[in-house]
Amino acid sequence: MFKREEISNTLPRHLAVIMDGNGRWAKRKALPRAIGHKKGLEAAKQLVTSVNDYGIKFLTLFAFSMENAGRPKKEVDGLFGLAGEALVDQAETLNNQNFKVQFIGDRTSIPRGLQNAFIDIEKLTENNSGMVVTIAFNYSGRWDILQAIRKSVLSSVNVDQLGERDLSVFLQTNELPEPDLLIRTGGEKRISNFMLWDLAYTELFFTDCLWPDFGSSELELAMDDYRSRERRFGKTTEQLGE
Repeated sequence: MFKREEISNTLPRHLAVIMDGNGRWAKRKALPRAIGHKKGLEAAKQLVTSVNDYGIKFLTLFAFSMENAGRPKKEVDGLFGLAGEALVDQAETLNNQNFKVQFIGDRTSIPRGLQNAFIDIEKLTENNSGMVVTIAFNYSGRWDILQAIRKSVLSSVNVDQLGERDLSVFLQTNELPEPDLLIRTGGEKRISNFMLWDLAYTELFFTDCLWPDFGSSELELAMDDYRSRERRFGKTTEQLGE
């Protein structure tokens, strides 16, 4: 686990993004929702490059929530297919750029072919030393906490003495530092069951920009806003020696 003392206020070490607004973007343009998702994928590809240019070490993208699985079957199947195609198409590019790609979420209820695509790109990039790109797919923050509790109960941990650090090692996010900044596009101002444990002291940045329109200038606005904030983690300025 990473210590908060290691975090710089200049730039986030770990940036998390809720990519929201694909469907509304398409609706405003009288286009099928599937086109919105494709445009959203293009925005995600550009974001990975832009975030890496900042020198940020960890990027986590909320690509598909467990709640999203309740959408019409045609849309869900289309999202699964789009994700699989993108991973196959981008695998070599991501590997050549030295990114380490990994996934968090429940894989048991997604198509076998998509599960295999996850495994293939994780194996391909597992030894890379560049930016860690984590994709939350079929993920739920509450689910992550529950599965961590179940694993801790089955382990040798004394439940009566169970502490935050003891439980956190069983979270799917356990190898990531807590996000320093969360960006959510699309105008909604909520975290929608994303990384509930990890976002306790994360700075939040909400923008009305719909995800397919989110580019380098919008990212710069978020970075400027983050730089202007004072992060105290519940402490006083005097305690931090400022």
